Amino acid sequence: MLHCPECGETVRGRTDKKFCSAYCRTSFHNKKNSDSINYMRNVNNLLRKNRRILLKHNPGGKTKIRKSQLLKNGFNFNYFTNQYVTMKGKTYRFCYEQGYLDLENGYLALVQRNDYVE
Repeated sequence: MLHCPECGETVRGRTDKKFCSAYCRTSFHNKKNSDSINYMRNVNNLLRKNRRILLKHNPGGKTKIRKSQLLKNGFNFNYFTNQYVTMKGKTYRFCYEQGYLDLENGYLALVQRNDYVE
């Protein structure tokens, strides 16, 4: 006799059935995946926040700004979706289609990549 791995009740029905109900099946898998789901949710929230901050300071698609202005708004430079290295060796970091390039003297060039998704 098979017992439900979530609640311990006897499982009735098909021979390959593992859980006594859809509720137990969902609850079991939610508990199993909660750590990785919470981590991914937190990272995605940071990426979306970074994108919103870049978009707020770069409504025209290209501008120059002090790095400290982004930091004041809570920008986290450790999180970005991808980077692009130019032929001259300059590295742009992007949060989705919004990007930035480190310049001299604490400035950043903000850019928007319009051909990001094709």
